Amino acid sequence: MKNSKILASSLALAAMLAMSSTPARAQAAEVAKIAAPIVVKIINAVTEKGSKPKDSNWLKAEVIHADANSIIVREQQNGLMIHTFNFSPEMKDKMQAILDQGGFQYGDKIGILYMPGQTVALRIHGKPSKPL
Repeated sequence: MKNSKILASSLALAAMLAMSSTPARAQAAEVAKIAAPIVVKIINAVTEKGSKPKDSNWLKAEVIHADANSIIVREQQNGLMIHTFNFSPEMKDKMQAILDQGGFQYGDKIGILYMPGQTVALRIHGKPSKPL
């Protein structure tokens, strides 16, 4: 008797919930009204020869790993900050020449010129150490 009352009340509750639920609406129309376009500013990372890039930064760093395509460095000011830089077209040729002579080794101190917000190394200052 008690089980049948519980069963009947739970079925009635389930029926009320099923009838009171509203159907789902498409939200794409509302999102299209709300979403604004994202404006992206394009910065030309490759500069002409002889001219200093505007708004560029020098990063003093230690080399973690360097190869023909990229260099991974750790900031000297903050040892927890690690950056990966690709090379500009002019730097690729210079880096290949450096790598042919042994390349940068772990712990070498270098300076990297880059544009803020980008990961392209425009210039690298520093002397590669002799490989072991």
